Amino acid sequence: MVAIAASAALLLSGGKEADPRTPAGLPGMPPPFLGVAVLGEGELTAAVDAYGNVVDLRAPGPAGRALIENPADRQAAGTVPADTGIQVRVRLDGGPALPMWRADEVRQRYLPGTNVLRTVARFGPERVRITQGASGRILVIVVNSSAAIEVRANDEVDCERQELGQSVFVTCGVNRTHLSPVCGDKCVRLRAASDRHWLQDSRPVGSGAPPWAREMYKRSLLVLHALTDRRTGAVAAGARDGWAYVWPRDAAAVAIALAAAGHQAEAESIVQFLLGAGIEQAARFNGDGSPVPGRGPQGDAIGWVAAAAKATGVVGSARQAARILSGGQPIPWRDRPDYWEQGPGDYLGNALASLDGPKVRLYVGKSSRLLVRRLGDPESGLDSAAAWGVRPFPHPELYPAIRRTLNELVAAGGRFGITPGEGWDGGEDPWSAPTAWSAWSLAALGERRQALRLLQALRRSATSAGMLPERVDAETGVPRSTTPLAWSHAFTILALRQLW
Repeated sequence: MVAIAASAALLLSGGKEADPRTPAGLPGMPPPFLGVAVLGEGELTAAVDAYGNVVDLRAPGPAGRALIENPADRQAAGTVPADTGIQVRVRLDGGPALPMWRADEVRQRYLPGTNVLRTVARFGPERVRITQGASGRILVIVVNSSAAIEVRANDEVDCERQELGQSVFVTCGVNRTHLSPVCGDKCVRLRAASDRHWLQDSRPVGSGAPPWAREMYKRSLLVLHALTDRRTGAVAAGARDGWAYVWPRDAAAVAIALAAAGHQAEAESIVQFLLGAGIEQAARFNGDGSPVPGRGPQGDAIGWVAAAAKATGVVGSARQAARILSGGQPIPWRDRPDYWEQGPGDYLGNALASLDGPKVRLYVGKSSRLLVRRLGDPESGLDSAAAWGVRPFPHPELYPAIRRTLNELVAAGGRFGITPGEGWDGGEDPWSAPTAWSAWSLAALGERRQALRLLQALRRSATSAGMLPERVDAETGVPRSTTPLAWSHAFTILALRQLW
């Protein structure tokens, strides 16, 4: 994922005068067609942008086939056609149909305790309220406005429409055989009730957690609920082209978080998917378990899946699971890419995931007593993956060095979090996953103030609907990449549970 994000700006989906241009967004908001919210319960999965447009739609699960084409390279190049996805447009006083990004103001939030999203756009005195939810194989959109409303969808999606008073009810699906009669508000109420019932089955954070922490915890759980295939256990890293795959490390972290929150069946299903995916074949997998070509296996994959197998009780110990996954051989972590997804090497994160303490100790610099990124290269800089040596790969002998390493990285961070490490060449934008996993491990080390500092940074980087982007603009906090990211929400759950 990091490699995609770092190179996306270089990919020109044309770059010619004839290419379409992504419409400008409202000041201080993301551009249209960048998903910032997710709908679903593990079947039909939708991403919605900040203006209420459905900009990614997948079936039969979160890592399934894309029904709306919205390539990440076009988003990066600013050449997304203005008719992408499923859009709501409004006609005012007989004028042209205006998209929501032409409104005076747009606000967005989820209905409490649900994955039902509400977007409200204001055009002068006129308000357009869009309520969206995905249930099973059906996407439901309810639009309330006194103005004339259009709902436009691309050819891959079948939709049915019904009007009642000032409400427009739209039901969309993969094909018409999956469509139910237009059910409007009833479908929304059923979708909301189902989400709340699932959330009630979760193990709550401790009673001492403040309201913001409880809300962050519940919203993160609902994100994982939406991005985990309820049939197969395949976890999509994000609801977006290029991210709607299963990465073993991301999915394993989701399994650990769901198990900690009491969703044992879902957690075990994720682990069983990973155990059967053949993680030594590739770096990422489709929702049906087939490998995605183009990237070889990662050096931390076996370790992460082993940690998830232990956390869920599928296998008795991480070492036992690792032996199963590696065929009884040592974990092959050397000379492989790590979570930065750049060139192969002997990296700290992979060494920690190898469960081999003696080798990891070689990453401690003699003079600085800190953990460096590459073996034998004291100039390679500090790496936030040092946190993995506390959770989920405990190396108690390294705790003092890990504490010093993380404290230095936090001190160098900004108001929206930290970058993956000192040698990071992907710019100054903070990344939510390293920020969240560092909070988890700092909390486990007893560094409560530092952990809370990072969680507050995550709160500032979250969207108004509570979604954690993969990364945000270092100055404004506006999402710059996939939103939400399952990995980040998984670590946030674990950090909150560690604190309370």
